[in-house]
Amino acid sequence: MHPHRRTILRSLVLAGALPAAEIRAALAATEASEIARDSSAALARLYSIDRRASALGPRAVGVLIFPKIVKAGFIFGAQGGKGALAVGRRWRGYYTIAAASFGLQAGVEWFSYVLFFMDRSALRYLARSEGWALGTDPNVAVIDRGVGASLSSTTLAKQVIAFPFGQNGLMADLSLEGSKITAFHPDP
Repeated sequence: MHPHRRTILRSLVLAGALPAAEIRAALAATEASEIARDSSAALARLYSIDRRASALGPRAVGVLIFPKIVKAGFIFGAQGGKGALAVGRRWRGYYTIAAASFGLQAGVEWFSYVLFFMDRSALRYLARSEGWALGTDPNVAVIDRGVGASLSSTTLAKQVIAFPFGQNGLMADLSLEGSKITAFHPDP
């Protein structure tokens, strides 16, 4: 939610003009709609830069979109972001992704990540887990600009196919292994 809107809503609560429960519900709905809007835009952007992704979309049973994952650090690093799960043409849940790292690194960057769930068992695994660590079940194929122009039968046999992309298209050599994806409910 835009910080200015949040400030106005909190001022109304403090002034007693609106009950706090109504404000919390409005803030949560606004956060959810912003995540959904940003996720839709990120997915459309991926479809525009990679025909493989646009071909997978209709075949996937679910698509988890993280429109903006921020990665920052100096020696110790962290990355995180919020995203939405689309099943069919509906938003079915909201998720966070987070990871920590250690090593030679400096600076701040952001990127987007879209995961296509190709079978129902992988989608059930996401829904039932108390946090899914990438690199564990279900198996994930990461598609980047270094991969050939077509998807192979080996790639298509994976339960989840992931596309990392940034400001300049698909990204190479970007792994989110060790990142944890957790369901959350938008909250003010």
